[in-house]
Amino acid sequence: MASQYDLIIIGSGPGGYVAAIRASQLGLKTAIVEKESLGGICLNWGCIPTKALLKSAQVFQYINHAKDYGITVGNAEADFGAIIKRSRDVANGMSKGVNFLMKKNKIDILEGAGRVKPGKKVEVEKDGKKTEYTATSIIIATGGRARQLPNVPIDGQKVIEYRKAMSLEKQPKSLLVIGSGAIGVEFAYVYASMGTKVTIVEFMPNVVPVEDEDISKELAKQYKKMGIDIYLNSSVEKVDTGGAGCVSTVKTPSGEIKIETDVVLSAAGVVANIENIGLEETGIKVEKGKITTDDYYQTNVPGYYAIGDVTKGQALAHVASAEGIICVEKIAGQPHVHPLNYNNIPGCTYCTPEIASVGYTEKAAKEAGYEIKVGKFPFSASGKAKAAGAPEGFVKLIFDAKYGEWLGAHMIGTNVTEMIAEVVVARNLETTGHEIVKSVHPHPTMSEAIMEAAAAAYGEVIHL
Repeated sequence: MASQYDLIIIGSGPGGYVAAIRASQLGLKTAIVEKESLGGICLNWGCIPTKALLKSAQVFQYINHAKDYGITVGNAEADFGAIIKRSRDVANGMSKGVNFLMKKNKIDILEGAGRVKPGKKVEVEKDGKKTEYTATSIIIATGGRARQLPNVPIDGQKVIEYRKAMSLEKQPKSLLVIGSGAIGVEFAYVYASMGTKVTIVEFMPNVVPVEDEDISKELAKQYKKMGIDIYLNSSVEKVDTGGAGCVSTVKTPSGEIKIETDVVLSAAGVVANIENIGLEETGIKVEKGKITTDDYYQTNVPGYYAIGDVTKGQALAHVASAEGIICVEKIAGQPHVHPLNYNNIPGCTYCTPEIASVGYTEKAAKEAGYEIKVGKFPFSASGKAKAAGAPEGFVKLIFDAKYGEWLGAHMIGTNVTEMIAEVVVARNLETTGHEIVKSVHPHPTMSEAIMEAAAAAYGEVIHL
């Protein structure tokens, strides 16, 4: 390995490894530091393995509802161990794929824990041995980890976080999930679909609280149909793990109750991995638990940059990747590099029904002072959705009444995570509502609902 590089990146998640590849394409001699597995949390313990678990859960649900499609099958059983193994195998395969990409792009892999030092240096420690490297530019992409609630300590056995939730030795009969963000509702679906009795406790007034209120209400309705208990405006005050399982004391609007489960999953958000990486020694500024940067991810110390979950943007894999590309292109002196538009970032939750959204919610648009037009089209009126046996959910679109600007889109239903990209691209091109109405969508498809919802906003909907 060389000791001098144009660029060293600490962390090989979707921010770090994408930035490394783009840097190599632009001719920068690049190294990436990783203390665990290439691909970071996303590929190894986040985005990818959870989708494998969700797919197994969906297949199991399909089989159990085969009669709805005119098919008779025997009694299906979920092999929990095999499902977990498949998920881990998928993750391991993806990590090997990142290793291949590093070699293909001639990127050096520095194994160990990285630490920034003054003078544009990075110290890498492995098995007690420390090696120092220098670089013209350094990017911190150390990602995030599960937030630990002070009153609910994670012990890794009875009170667990998402990593343990996807590698449990046996399926719990009952599970309490603290928090109903993407992580919480995805695991709630996985376990409930396989027969675990699931309870969700959410501090906010709605599940998936960052979503439009109509989306939140629809998901709660579908989850209650599945037998999932939901407590809103509620909090877990403490968890007693002294017995065989867990006894959670839950403060609800109607009083304090106790809920007994085998396991408690703490899914109360993510915190940045910024401890013990040399920030104080280097003088890099931190505010509210995040590294402060400019629009191109330069920190207050020249030559040091930060991307992904350690910065103030949304803690999403695709955000980290986009930030990494912008950061590297700016470092390499590329012309016409533009800051990321954080109001046009799609958010996807992969439970069933899926959720996808971008831009303003209805409430946020009104609070921003817009006069709006809202169009909504239910999948119960979609021929493709009905034929697929997936009539649940809807598409909701929000437009500025004055200029037709596409302010936001909110979807819940089958395959909506694949449909949201149309909205992101259209908004990036400053497409208006009328242009969507006049853009012919293929029939029969789920995506027709976007055109129909736009037409509904303008009083022109056909199939309602």
